Parts: sequence; C-alpha cells; structure tokens
Amino acid sequence: MSTKFIPLAEGFYVAPQITADDVETAKALGVTLIINNRPDREEPGQPAGADIAAAAKAAGLAYLAIPVSGMSLGPAHLDAFDEAVRSNDGPILAFCRSGTRSTVLRAYARARAGEAADAIIDEAADAGYNIAGQRGALIALGAR
Repeated sequence: MSTKFIPLAEGFYVAPQITADDVETAKALGVTLIINNRPDREEPGQPAGADIAAAAKAAGLAYLAIPVSGMSLGPAHLDAFDEAVRSNDGPILAFCRSGTRSTVLRAYARARAGEAADAIIDEAADAGYNIAGQRGALIALGAR
C-alpha cells in the first residue's frame, strides 16, 4: 500500500497532493470516490484538478472538488462533503496540500453529526494529524 494514502478511518483515506498517476493506486485500494479539497493554482507546479478528475473518470472512479482555501471551512463545504459521503458506496480518498484540510473537513462533518470532539481528535492523531487546535470548533459544531 502507498504510504501516501493515510487511513484515517475504515474506508476513508487522506493524502497530501496526488497526481493523475496516483489514481490507479487509489483504485487498487478500493477507493470509489476521490475528493479534492485543494483549490487549483494554490502554488506553482501543482497538478490541475481537471487532470486528476480525468484520470479518475478514466479509472471508473467518482471525483468531486470541494476546494477549501486555508482553513476557511463553512456550511457549504460540510454540506457538499456530507452529500458526497452519503451518496458514495465504497472507500473514499480526500486530498489537499498535506492532508490536514481533508482531515479537518471530515472532523467538522463528524462533529456536526454529533460525534465527540475528543474521539475525532484522537482519530486524527492516530493518523498523524494534530487537530487539537480545532477542539473548540468541534465542540461548537456538536452543540448545534
């Protein structure tokens, strides 16, 4: 298995920036949906989302762009993420520059669904992502 794809939870992987060539590796892991959380042209030399989308389509995988600038996550991001997860059948790979935004997006969605902040933070930590600084936001999302 590629160390680039980090298992965050059963059936959910996060990754730093992927390329079109990584799509076949994702498919071999059973991934059925790729979620791109990185805006195009965030930095020079970054692969274009359209190229990754075309590779996903060619491989028979679903692809969805939910670009997040910095950590500016809002209800529209969460709604799009929730709908994508709900309508997908199979493992998911979400990526951004480092995997952190994808991890936080999933964390916010889980918190909004009522899951405990500490459990969410622990899951991320087990995958190598320190999102403890998001505890307050996770608690607030869970209180809504």
